[in-house]
Amino acid sequence: MTINDRILPELRQAYSQFPGFQLDEDLEWSRRLLDLPPLEESELVVTTNRTIPRGDGGEMLVKIYEPVKRNHDKLPAMLWIHGGGFVMGHPDMDDLLCERFVQTANCVVISVDYRLAPEHPYPAAIEDCYAGLVWMTTEAPTLGIDSKRVAIAGASGGGGLTAALALMARDKGGPSIIFQMPLYPMLDNRNETASSYEITDSHATWSRTNNLTAWRMYLGEEQDTHELSPYAVPSRADNLAGLPPTYTCIGQLDLFRDETLDYVTRLAQAGVDVEMNLYPGSFHCFEVFVPDAEISLRASQNYLDAMARALNGR
Repeated sequence: MTINDRILPELRQAYSQFPGFQLDEDLEWSRRLLDLPPLEESELVVTTNRTIPRGDGGEMLVKIYEPVKRNHDKLPAMLWIHGGGFVMGHPDMDDLLCERFVQTANCVVISVDYRLAPEHPYPAAIEDCYAGLVWMTTEAPTLGIDSKRVAIAGASGGGGLTAALALMARDKGGPSIIFQMPLYPMLDNRNETASSYEITDSHATWSRTNNLTAWRMYLGEEQDTHELSPYAVPSRADNLAGLPPTYTCIGQLDLFRDETLDYVTRLAQAGVDVEMNLYPGSFHCFEVFVPDAEISLRASQNYLDAMARALNGR
């Protein structure tokens, strides 16, 4: 039985029609696949663009999403890190999702426009994410944020950066994080797991070839060393103790399946509270590509609700 045969019928058409990223052949064309037309903004959420200091002393964009109707109470906050394999993506592509987090969790969302590889290889992206976390907690009074209720989250490459950021904040004694949500995260550059060999279709939403290429672009000359920092490759972290409670999910037909399962197991063994959902018949980013499918609605609602519980003590 092929991967195509195992995909849920409600997801199969979108999978077969996606042209597939071509990172090696045409990175700019691949990046344009993630350029979505502007969406109509929610009447319940206000979005503000700001420029803040980034990791190298330059400046970067952040998008701030918050409820239109706010009283003077401080709200919990979430730092969102977009996906794209460290080499693609922009905060704009997650506008709708960030608005949904605001409405479901009654929180402020800060989305960071971190630098992308290969133009800016590691450590640019994680330094920018850390700078964004420090900025939002330092500016908490101005932003109306409760600095004691801050979470971090991201998907795919952004999920990998979320896991790396949790490690960095712990080790640096940085801002306190009460919850992390690395969704179907990109954690391991070694590509040695069984699932990393399963997804080889050229039109896959994320294939083995693209994963190898993206890691090479991100790590640059450090790709083949054995001493890679866990801030670059979170799966290489020796110690996961002391990380915040965690929620994650992944499709069973995602090449990141096994590295995510290993990460979840090691979190649990380290005494970290962790919740995970594994969705059968589902490929990488399935709920993004087919948002109205029943399994997609269930998956997205599950992680929205998990964030709401974490930020509001429910």
